[in-house]
Amino acid sequence: MQNDELGYAIITPYSMRKSRTGGIIARLISRTGLDLVAARMFAPSEELVRRYAETIVSEREPGHRATQELIREYVLRNFTGEKQAQRARVLCLVFRGTDAAEKMRATVGHIRHETTAGETIRDTFGDYITDDSGQVTYFEPAVVAAFDAKAIERDLKLWAEFSDRDGGVLERAVRFSGNAQIEKTLVLIKPDNFKFPNVRPGGVIEVFSRTGLYIVGFKVHRMSVAQAEEFYGPVLPVLREKLGQAKGRDAWEDIVQFMAGARPSDTLPEKRDHPGSEKCIALVYQGENAVSKIREVLGPTDPAKAPPGSIRKEFGQTIMINAAHASDSVENAKREMGIVRVDENNFKALIENLYGRQ
Repeated sequence: MQNDELGYAIITPYSMRKSRTGGIIARLISRTGLDLVAARMFAPSEELVRRYAETIVSEREPGHRATQELIREYVLRNFTGEKQAQRARVLCLVFRGTDAAEKMRATVGHIRHETTAGETIRDTFGDYITDDSGQVTYFEPAVVAAFDAKAIERDLKLWAEFSDRDGGVLERAVRFSGNAQIEKTLVLIKPDNFKFPNVRPGGVIEVFSRTGLYIVGFKVHRMSVAQAEEFYGPVLPVLREKLGQAKGRDAWEDIVQFMAGARPSDTLPEKRDHPGSEKCIALVYQGENAVSKIREVLGPTDPAKAPPGSIRKEFGQTIMINAAHASDSVENAKREMGIVRVDENNFKALIENLYGRQ
């Protein structure tokens, strides 16, 4: 749309470590009403952090300038290095829609000690603590963002420039003990969560956070018909055996259509590899026994049989419309991550397409 703008929010390393990612994403999507169009995990280099920090202080009004100076110092101290055996991980989320900058400003909010109503992300997830003399003793902004169209363009071009080198699936972001059984697994937050702006995508991530696993990859993805056919290929013979050849094939095509937006039998060969109309989020979780921990929290395929508190009980509707998918083995996780290309840099492609190359 002609009046569409981009906005962004970077979830801070502290918010990531404290598993506040889901709650913040729920606020950003539901309260802005904007479309989440791209995202990428980063372990920022010192060069990226230095160059980004140089842009933060822009306000001339003393109150806002003082806060921006705090944010600049925060970024310099916290966006690199290691704490609690973890490299600094940040998640950069890109949104698009009408008046995106102003909607992001209203949702993220300023951070001041006298404003603690819980209306904004920084009210709820940030901290601004002062002593009796007014000196700031603790500061956590929860997210970092810009609210001016020119600043947003400048910042997104900078993060896109570093997105290959510093971003993607962060293989060595967390140090584990030598005898730990470390696995990576894939989660897809399915298209039924994106029919309108709501808290569901963030809510699903928030429930997964109780596994204690680490998010090391994050991609907004539109599955092509070809990808959906390959991804759900193993399901086809099972459905045919259960329902018969014709009905099994028809049920399988329903799944492909749900994920990609089109049925294989109705798709022209030259369009099979085009991105589909349906959006999902692909996340990579890493940690000890990641596959079984994620599957336990997800719950069984049928939401009616899922236990209370599981994702499919809370968010699922039917066997197909059941909120999320999770890999059932390390081997399948590797296969499925390859199909959806979790490390593909569509973050950079989007920004270069909209703003042009550097």
